[in-house]
Amino acid sequence: MQQDTKPNLLFVSITDQANGAENILLQAARASNANLLFLKKVDNGGLNVPGDLQAEYVSTGSVLSGFLRLIKNLRPYRADYIIFSTHPYLNAYLGFLKRIGYLKSKLIVRECSSVLTRYKGLKRWSYKVAYLFGYPGVNLVVCQTGSMRDSFLQHLPYIDKQKVIIQKNPIDIEENLIKGKAALPAADINTEFICAAGRLIPEKGFDILITAFNEIKAERPNLHLFILGEGPEQASLEKLITELKLTDRVILKGWTANPMPYFKHAKACVVSSIKEGFPNVLLQMMILNPIVISTNCAGGIDEIPGIYLAEADNINSLTTAINLALSTKRNHKDLVMQYVQDRTPEIFIKSILNALV
Repeated sequence: MQQDTKPNLLFVSITDQANGAENILLQAARASNANLLFLKKVDNGGLNVPGDLQAEYVSTGSVLSGFLRLIKNLRPYRADYIIFSTHPYLNAYLGFLKRIGYLKSKLIVRECSSVLTRYKGLKRWSYKVAYLFGYPGVNLVVCQTGSMRDSFLQHLPYIDKQKVIIQKNPIDIEENLIKGKAALPAADINTEFICAAGRLIPEKGFDILITAFNEIKAERPNLHLFILGEGPEQASLEKLITELKLTDRVILKGWTANPMPYFKHAKACVVSSIKEGFPNVLLQMMILNPIVISTNCAGGIDEIPGIYLAEADNINSLTTAINLALSTKRNHKDLVMQYVQDRTPEIFIKSILNALV
């Protein structure tokens, strides 16, 4: 759908937690100067929404209360808007509202992960039900990679494949470079470290990273591992760190408002994920640090120039990749910048709108 005039856009997310999917929504909203609607406002670690953007919060309580109240908050956007959302449950809910005629606006949904291959049992079944009830009402589905699109269509053959497109995740290069200029906390300035970041959940593979670090600690006695983020796996990761006697070497930093200085000053940055849609943090790391290790956890990662690749869910492979990266220290800055230059938020949202029919 070629846009002759600026469309009315609304970006909707479950929370304003500053995770990958939410950051992408914010980048797109900033690029199009559009409104934001969040089902729930988090107590801490929320997105830094610029003052010139209108952000509305449905609830400060539970996510469930946000879902229950969402219909009322959507009234101004029922028609003549393009609504863009992420997270499968929310996507399906909005799609269902379109199917029953409550929403007349066009609906674009973004797949933040391949949930039907990521989860099993009751949770996987709940996603399948959500897709079945909601996604036939969606106008356009955005997948991050070709492999994600293939998997999506394989599991959901009732969705018109013409409605499912591939659009690479955006990255605001200049913003990340500016944030990277901030100083490290005084306590970390003189520390030699490698760095990882993300929610503390099993899919991020931080237990594998910690175990791999344990394999190299003797050869690099001054090296530390910093993991930025918070999540439900914190207690189990702390237990693993204690069991491996790494309490002085592996530091769980918790949620960090600006992780970019850590990415910039690390001896290397690491993505240890087992399964991802596409790890957005990888792009940030690549912009700020010439030495980046990543597991092959998503489609297209093996095609990225200049990174050190490891097998997903493989301690030995990740250990080898980290050792190689710290020993070789290649610099592929020019190749990296060429890779990310067509991923601006402006190109991201324009390409998606042009695909809308």
